[in-house]
Order: sequence, then structure tokens, then C-alpha cells
Amino acid sequence: MRYKLLGKTGLYVSELCLGTMTFGGKGFWEAIGKLGSKDVDTLVGTALDHGVNFIDTADVYSEGESERLLGASLASLGRPRDQIVVATKVRGRLGKGVNQVGLSRGHILSSVDQSLQRLGLDYIDLYQIHGYDPVTPIEETVRALDDVVRSGKVRYVGFCNLAAWHAMKAVGFAEANGLARFQSAQMYYTIAGRDIEREIVPMAQSEGLAILPWSPLAGGLLSGKFDPNKQGPAGARRSSFDFPPVNMERLPRVLEALHSVATEANQSVARVALAWLLSRSFVTSVIIGAKTSEQLLDNLAAVDSQLSTEQLTRLDEASALPSEYPGWMLDFQNREPRGTVPQ
Repeated sequence: MRYKLLGKTGLYVSELCLGTMTFGGKGFWEAIGKLGSKDVDTLVGTALDHGVNFIDTADVYSEGESERLLGASLASLGRPRDQIVVATKVRGRLGKGVNQVGLSRGHILSSVDQSLQRLGLDYIDLYQIHGYDPVTPIEETVRALDDVVRSGKVRYVGFCNLAAWHAMKAVGFAEANGLARFQSAQMYYTIAGRDIEREIVPMAQSEGLAILPWSPLAGGLLSGKFDPNKQGPAGARRSSFDFPPVNMERLPRVLEALHSVATEANQSVARVALAWLLSRSFVTSVIIGAKTSEQLLDNLAAVDSQLSTEQLTRLDEASALPSEYPGWMLDFQNREPRGTVPQ
């Protein structure tokens, strides 16, 4: 396992992060996974034994049950707290009250205490806003996040699922006012969905933000169970829960390239998809989830995958984004290298 710095901090996180969306299985989340305490202990222990020091959850996963199960597992396993980086999130609805949702100061301050109680921890290493709140000014959210950092309940803050302009507005406000600023961007990113390369990636590289891809196998679509025509077993999660969306026009090319490289490399399709992500220089840690030990072990093996330059290039070309404005105009204007004299 390799480790990378989280944004502009001195905190190192493993390049694979254990996701916990399969823990619990209450309500909406049952379609994703419904692991109980015994299976959770096995997965968490296996991940830690293989060098993973980074675990990601959210207050809304299984209506808080994911946090509770993770906290109980960490207590049961008895690993040193200061060697594990725990991340969770705030924004989603946690009750029927009008204010039990969003990114207001009130919801953040109450939610962080509830997350700590469910996790059974004294502090959260990385506290992330789970998305966009159209009602609350981002300035209020940033100040509230700074307060939970100063209180010692949270070490660092990050965001998920924001547009680049909105995230940059928050970073700029935090830096101008000496407040805790975002250190990470948890975004949907996979070889079947490379949209963040347009705006989020350049912004993150400019501002020193860690990129943490979620759903790297596109909700199981890149697990190897589906052929290039998206035909797969009826019991697969993607068959009943078709999320996140993918571009169906490009998908056959992507799956065909993945299957081809996987055969050549004698590796699973899932491992090749993860290896491609790990080859991206701007990716800090890839969030992997699993229902079984076998799935987890195969995903963990991606850190040792050695794909050739030709194979990576083939995967890049099969999954490349179409050119959009203003990107194509910027490429056109900068086709001539600066510092050279035209002949």
C-alpha cells in the first residue's frame, strides 16, 4: 500500500480508502448493501491488515447505521485510533424536522455531535459536506465548519459533489478570512465517467485539493459482471439500482477495452478499472466498497497492478471525453508553444 498527503495537510492517507455504503442496509440503502456487524468486522479488519488507514462513511448511510457499525467495529478490533483516518459527511436529511437537513450552522453543529456519538469517537479526521445546499449561503457553511475544527471535534474539512465554481468560492472565502479550508474533493470519477477532468481536476490541482473518487466501478458496472452491451446477471446491483449514470454511447468502447486489457494482464476487470484510476497523478485515494471479502481482496490487489503504457493509453482513448467549449477553443489558442519564434 502506498500513502499520499491529503491536500495541503501533513496527513497521509492510503491510496485506497474503504467505503462503508454497504454497511447496514436500512431504507433506501438496502439495494446497495446490508452487511451486519460480523461482516463489517471482517471487511474493516481485512482492509486495515492490508495497509488501508482511511475509512469513509456518511451520516445518511442506512440512516446512521453505517456510522454505528463502523464505530462498533473499530472499538471491537481495538486498533490504535491515531493510525486510522475516519471520514464522514453532513448535509442529508436525518429526521422529519424542517431544519434536519442542509448545511446551515444549526444542522452542521448538531450533526457533528450525532456522528461522533454514533461512531463512538472523540474526533472526526475528515468532515465533508455531502453536496450543494441551495438555501444556505456558502459563507455560513464555511464558518460553521471552521468552528467544528476549532472545537477539536474535526481535524480537516472537505466537500463532495460540488461544481468547481462553488467549491472555489468556499476556498477563497476561507482563505481570505483565515478559516479552515477544504482539503479534499470527493467526486464521482471512473473510467466510465471522467466529467470532473473538465473543471474540478484543474481547480483541485491549482488549489492543492486531494481528489477522492467515489463509485470507481460505476455502481458495479465495471465489476466484470457486465459485457460491452451492458448485459449482466439479474442479481447484480446495477440491474435493479441503475446509478450513477453513465454515457451509454461511450460505454461499449470502455467495457471492451477493460475486458481486453484484463485478459492480457490476467487480472479482473474491476482491478484494471481501479489500476487505471490509481495511475492518474491527481488522484489521492480511491474509495472502494465491497459486500464480500473476495471482492475486497480483489480490489485491494489493484495497488500491485502493473499496466503497460500501451494498455493505459488504450484505456484512455476508449474512455476519452468529447471536446467541449471552451476547452476546444483553449486548445486551439494554445496550439503554439510559448517561448518559441514562429518560422
